[in-house]
Amino acid sequence: MLRRLLQNSVVLFVLVIILLLIIPLPPALVDVAIVINMAISMMILVITMTIREPLELSIFPSLLLITTLFRLGINVSTTRNILTRGGESGAIIKAFGDFVVRGNVVVGLIIYLIIVLMQFIVITKGAERVSEVAARFKLDAMPGKQMAIDADLSSGMITEKQARERRQKIQTESDFYGSMDGATKIVKGDGIMSLVTTAINLIGGSIIGIVQSGQPLATVLSTYSIATVGDGLVAQIPSLLISVSTGMIVTRAVSEGSLNEDVSRQFTQQPRSIMITGLAMLVLVLIPGMPILQIIPVAASFIAAGFYLEKKIKEEPEFARAGGEGLLSPMDGDGLGLEENQAETAAQSEEDYYKDVNNVYNLLQVEPVEMDFGYSLIPLADESVGGRLIQRIVIFRRQYAQDMGFVVPSIRLRDSSSLGTNEYSIKVKGEEIARGEILVDYLLALEPDDVEESVDGIETIEPAYGIPSKWIRPENRDKAEMYGYTVIEPLAVMLSHLSETIKRHSHELMSRQEVVRLVENLKKTAPELCEEAFPGVISYNLLQRVLTMLLREGISIKDLETIVETCFETISENGLPVKDVDQIVEKVRAALKRTITRMYCEDGNMKVITIDAALERTMVNSLSRGENGMYLALNPELLQSLVRQVAEECRKFNNLSGPPLILTSQVMRIHFYHLIEQFYPNVRVLSFNEVASNVQIQAIGSLQLEEDTEEKGSA
Repeated sequence: MLRRLLQNSVVLFVLVIILLLIIPLPPALVDVAIVINMAISMMILVITMTIREPLELSIFPSLLLITTLFRLGINVSTTRNILTRGGESGAIIKAFGDFVVRGNVVVGLIIYLIIVLMQFIVITKGAERVSEVAARFKLDAMPGKQMAIDADLSSGMITEKQARERRQKIQTESDFYGSMDGATKIVKGDGIMSLVTTAINLIGGSIIGIVQSGQPLATVLSTYSIATVGDGLVAQIPSLLISVSTGMIVTRAVSEGSLNEDVSRQFTQQPRSIMITGLAMLVLVLIPGMPILQIIPVAASFIAAGFYLEKKIKEEPEFARAGGEGLLSPMDGDGLGLEENQAETAAQSEEDYYKDVNNVYNLLQVEPVEMDFGYSLIPLADESVGGRLIQRIVIFRRQYAQDMGFVVPSIRLRDSSSLGTNEYSIKVKGEEIARGEILVDYLLALEPDDVEESVDGIETIEPAYGIPSKWIRPENRDKAEMYGYTVIEPLAVMLSHLSETIKRHSHELMSRQEVVRLVENLKKTAPELCEEAFPGVISYNLLQRVLTMLLREGISIKDLETIVETCFETISENGLPVKDVDQIVEKVRAALKRTITRMYCEDGNMKVITIDAALERTMVNSLSRGENGMYLALNPELLQSLVRQVAEECRKFNNLSGPPLILTSQVMRIHFYHLIEQFYPNVRVLSFNEVASNVQIQAIGSLQLEEDTEEKGSA
């Protein structure tokens, strides 16, 4: 029974509050309720100052309603006692009234009104306005935040579980600020009700004392003014605490820790401002009549504190300020820690070390993927100072392996003095293929198609997708999201660029060693197939070429068993030696139709660009046979027309999530892909037999055979 009561304690508490509005309470119980009210209000204020983010107290809107209802219930009980007991309503009210009034009714009422108006006009009104703006910003920023989550998920920066948690947090956050927008109206109404209750107690009590009791006017005013002021204070002090709590929680949106941590950290980072303040205080001494004994100690304290903090900052480790090559030791993208240099290098000079020919061979090693950093970006990669890049790379590698069936090799991370302070470089097999620049202290805001209103920032281009963007200050984030910008952190920008670069060049990273490892892993689940296929029928070289061609077109190789089995069947049917690898790849793609369909299908629909029948007949007639098999030989006019049409039709995919898709026949697919790849490497070419039958194909564009090119082609 006790356990059930505890489980429903909040429900019972609300029911008791309702009863306070109806059932009279003796003064002793009213004192208990007042003490509980003050304790709860003080506890809520302390919690709002110690939490790190508002959602840690997501029940605050409901809590605000309950505490306000409790306070109103106490007001009803105290008013009833004041009017029916001759101004007597408990020891707490009398003590507060005597302490404030101190024999002067006018002064007591003025002090009480100052407290009420201060709460109502300053704190409550300000909290209400902040809640309105925060609610509007949070609700308007939801689409941009959802897009940022989808971008992080697609780049492998977060897992599906983390994406669900972040989406849930965004939904909870919007609900919370929406509720707070309405909850602040309760605080405002409570302030108005307090003034009404005060007027009722003073005027009603005076009428009762004079008319019904026949007491002298001075006695009546003294008695009921003490009770009125005391009752108002015991109601307004908890109300003031709750109003301050409301202001605290709606202004903590950009905090990184508790209020104590934020104040300590941010104030201690401004020693010069503290010293200037102390010097400015000393100038006040020059004004005649100023209290020198009070001003000088305060000014000296500020100046001393500023000197101490500046000295402390200068004595901190200078890791972040140290520059030059080799500050960041080479790091493995697996996140396994820093590699150590050879012991011989530390003990010998460089010349002595390379006298050994075997050591020279170490210079010939080429890393599969490298990433170099400028000085300012080192903290993003160095785990010893809280860098999260390695952790994000590990997540991306895991996600990419799950999606594509290919394990990204270790990524060598290191600093470089040849780069700008904010630049980074991505290399594949020793050659730079991408470079970018990020501003660590800024956020990147991706411009929407229709900009409602521009935000202040530094114009730039997003490196991974080439989207026009701006580097904005963190304090402008909510404003940018409200205007439709998608705001991304600098680390996410760099990792998106790295992940997209690796995806585009993953086929270059499919080494012979990686193929052997994949086959060895397949032997665990399909030993009979591997024993029959390797190496007698399928060579590792052939499988490497097949996997490379699939990755080149963005096709997942996770279903390696189906790929090997299809290769084995195709080779067995056609016999050895295998000359046309394209034929095997087309068979494999047909076997992977469900995988291909899943990659490019959305809600059962696949939006594609089709090829007109006349154009396809012309291309089939243009097929020629060369030393390496069939190829498409089009006249220059037709080729130019095709390139122009593809560019125009691909613009229709700008507002869609997937890449442009061109649908053609099985005969033409590989030839048309080889033709168009050199102009538009991001365009995907599919054949009809690579699309599952349960998918609705929606043609949003078409490539046509133009009349002038048709005549020249037939001529």
